[in-house]
Amino acid sequence: MELKGSCHCEKVSFKVLSHTPAPFMQCYCSICRKCQGGGGYAINIMGQYKTLEILTGKEYLKGYQAMKDKKKKELGGNIRYFCSECGSHLYAYDKQWAEWVYPFASAIDTPLPQLDPKTQVYKIMLDSKANWVDVPDPNKEAHAFEAYPDCSLEQWHKDNGQYIE
Repeated sequence: MELKGSCHCEKVSFKVLSHTPAPFMQCYCSICRKCQGGGGYAINIMGQYKTLEILTGKEYLKGYQAMKDKKKKELGGNIRYFCSECGSHLYAYDKQWAEWVYPFASAIDTPLPQLDPKTQVYKIMLDSKANWVDVPDPNKEAHAFEAYPDCSLEQWHKDNGQYIE
């Protein structure tokens, strides 16, 4: 599925192909909470990096690589890209998973598929969630994980019949 996205001021726009546009992945880690959302998590979608095309505003596109461990001054892998004019977060990229890019659901302008009530949302990094965020018990919900799960988001979509050719 082709996804088109843009920032709030519409100076930056992009498109990317995704086989996994829904259900979404909610990440509760401190980096996603602070860098991408302001809520209790960030909502990411997975796309194919080789299809990512910046349509407008490349000059406004900036990247930020957060510290994974501030005490050790260890950088995280993801580079989060945003519009330097309005501050809208657009997508994340990590060369460790070079074939994928992770657009933020909030940046997508294309109507996304309805969520299946049985699968809803893939929730990760619950062990580092903010104390004020109410989330399901990972031991009781099939799609909730304390850390990174053993299978990739792509494989999870395939296993649950959510992969779109």
